[in-house]
Amino acid sequence: MNSISDPITIAGTEFKNRLVMSPMCQYSATDGLANSWHQVHYGSRAIGGVGLIMQEATAVCPEGRISYGDLGIWSDAHAQALKPVVDFVHAHNSKIGIQLAHAGRKASLELPWKGGRQISQHQPNGWQTLSAGNQPYYDGDEAPLPLDDAGINKVISDYVDAAIRARDIGYDVIEIHGAHGYLFHQFYSPQSNQRTDAYGGSFENRIRLLVEVTKAVKSVWRNKPLFVRISATDWVDGLWDVNDSIALCKVLKEIGVHLIDVSSGANVPHVKIPAVPDYQVPFAEAIKREADILTGAVGLITTREQADKILENNQADMIFMARELLRNPYFMLQESNTDWPDQYVRAK
Repeated sequence: MNSISDPITIAGTEFKNRLVMSPMCQYSATDGLANSWHQVHYGSRAIGGVGLIMQEATAVCPEGRISYGDLGIWSDAHAQALKPVVDFVHAHNSKIGIQLAHAGRKASLELPWKGGRQISQHQPNGWQTLSAGNQPYYDGDEAPLPLDDAGINKVISDYVDAAIRARDIGYDVIEIHGAHGYLFHQFYSPQSNQRTDAYGGSFENRIRLLVEVTKAVKSVWRNKPLFVRISATDWVDGLWDVNDSIALCKVLKEIGVHLIDVSSGANVPHVKIPAVPDYQVPFAEAIKREADILTGAVGLITTREQADKILENNQADMIFMARELLRNPYFMLQESNTDWPDQYVRAK
């Protein structure tokens, strides 16, 4: 039986344990550039013994940012600002992944601690958003522009360029962000996609953009671990559900994705979600079983006992922990027999 302390090898890369720091936006970049906050933030979790640190949503283009404080990797300057973070994590015996993201219609937002509402494209720090159609996320938000063929080709190209930069500065994992109501979720959910072209209508058409981007990223990422985060359900009857997710994940496995990071929701506003401990674990379990692919479980997992039970019951293969690692960067040092940094041994 597996536990959170056990190593796992994916696509030839060994992770020293099965704890992943879930990607959590810090909204602390300037013009997309990483700074000392990011090095300390991610570096402390490496010192704390986390097996894989998944960097926050990192935009592949300026218009793909959630907010003006998001990280980006749309130029070589952005990549070089991130390289010290990658190098520090590696120096402390952890692996680091990058979540490549495009927010679509859920972009151009104010920072969360300043209210988090959409900023008009006509105001400072705002821009025109893009999506599958012209339906905004919230009533009263500015309508996004539907992506045309040129826009879709640009999205694919932006992801390839970002993947090459991530590869060249040494990331261990790429995760494509296809969840939480961001661009790819906007395409695959019928709630936000009423297109009538090759990217709308049928299930195969609605998943097309995510599949095309994944194939394109795979072509330059090759033999390294490739993850995709999805929202397993919209939590609304008649919209995207776990059966759709299983079908999607079968396709993603066939084209070379190694692990599905299973989250849910956030494409339909004002939906009541039963957010209790382990509430998303059944989705990870169903996808693991039915699509025969590795999965990561995420969502209100806060204790070693929870994590080990999920792994022991074969409900998932890795544990993505979020807020608990904000509260306690040294969770893994305290909850396992992992080696402590020499500088901290006196505190054991």
